[in-house]
Amino acid sequence: MSEAFEILFMFIKAFAIGGLICTLAQLVINFTDLTAGKILVLFMLLGIGLTALGLYQPLVEFAGAGATVPISGFGYLLANGAMRGAQEGLFRALTGSLAAASAGVSAAVIFSFIMALIFKSKTKYN
Repeated sequence: MSEAFEILFMFIKAFAIGGLICTLAQLVINFTDLTAGKILVLFMLLGIGLTALGLYQPLVEFAGAGATVPISGFGYLLANGAMRGAQEGLFRALTGSLAAASAGVSAAVIFSFIMALIFKSKTKYN
């Protein structure tokens, strides 16, 4: 029973932190005139900045996927890859973020292509 409780608690933490990040994004949407693209960039840069300050890693350790799945988690991934690469030299500092994010970006491109083959796309107004 203890293991089941730990798993449930892990899900609750991930849902709560992920929900908090999404709530912050919704508040930005509701109370500013920022476009969706600018908000995405803002949250990604916040993830990078918080990682650089050492504040995002404890959040990832606490919430797991609740902190890594939102777009701020992508910023964390890029910054973390660059920081790890910097330990091996300048070239790895420049390519470390790309190496860290390559699996997720590749999966997104491949699955998007497969879905485009299966489903017929149409514009919003059709």
